[in-house]
Amino acid sequence: MIWVDTVAQGILLGGLYALFAAGLSLVFGIMRLVNLAHGDLIVVGAYLILLLVTLLGLPPFLAALVAMPLMFALGWGLQKFLLNRTLGDDILPPLLVTFGLSIVFQNALLEGFSADSQRLPTDALTTASVAIGPLNLGVMPLLTFASAVAVIVGLNQLFYRTSLGRAFRATSDDPVTASLMGIKPASIFATATGIALIIVTIAALYLGLRANFDPNIGPARLIYAFEAVIIGGLGSLWGTLLGGIIIGVAQTVGAAINPEWQILAGHLAFLAVLLVRPRGLFPRAND
Repeated sequence: MIWVDTVAQGILLGGLYALFAAGLSLVFGIMRLVNLAHGDLIVVGAYLILLLVTLLGLPPFLAALVAMPLMFALGWGLQKFLLNRTLGDDILPPLLVTFGLSIVFQNALLEGFSADSQRLPTDALTTASVAIGPLNLGVMPLLTFASAVAVIVGLNQLFYRTSLGRAFRATSDDPVTASLMGIKPASIFATATGIALIIVTIAALYLGLRANFDPNIGPARLIYAFEAVIIGGLGSLWGTLLGGIIIGVAQTVGAAINPEWQILAGHLAFLAVLLVRPRGLFPRAND
């Protein structure tokens, strides 16, 4: 019974990691851009929500809705005016630029908010639980997991049932040919990054409600996101969700055995999957 509860908690924790990773998977799947500032952008989103809650008195969920278009604009601008200039056959320029952005975001947050840990204000919802059979599960972890599934479903609908999604896929497959058909790859890339930062805002909301955060935790969130994306297979959205679940279950099982093993167990699960499936569980056909 204890192990069933442990696995269930790990699955729900995997929803949070999937939210961390979904935006990263989206950006990589469309433009093959590895964004080393992704974790710091999650933290930026958390601080933006906190700022809106503090200044406007909004509840966290409403503040996140207000933050979404602001984060979209940030992502669109970064991609349009900076990151598009780094794209090409050489993967080093985007790595260097996004690493630099990571340092800039961390230091800007330190200057603006100090190194003190922060947390979004909580209410009864964050401590509520529901009984599902023999399990007693928290409402907030359930909401987090449901949001992760909704994000993955929404992205798949966007990709395969809309004209924007067709433009995403065409640009991902061959940006030169897509441009000859009237598609503007630079604008498509900017829109994709903007959408990725909307997902980042959702991840930031649940991060801030479930745990403390400070300006320096971005790189650790980036690692979890990378591991989930790589486990699932680069560019696979459902694989990203499964990757997050694998890491979450490994961490809760590790913590049940020895609390000091929680983080290590997640990394070992990542390495174990790579040993068996070096390209991830659901690699794309052209990877």
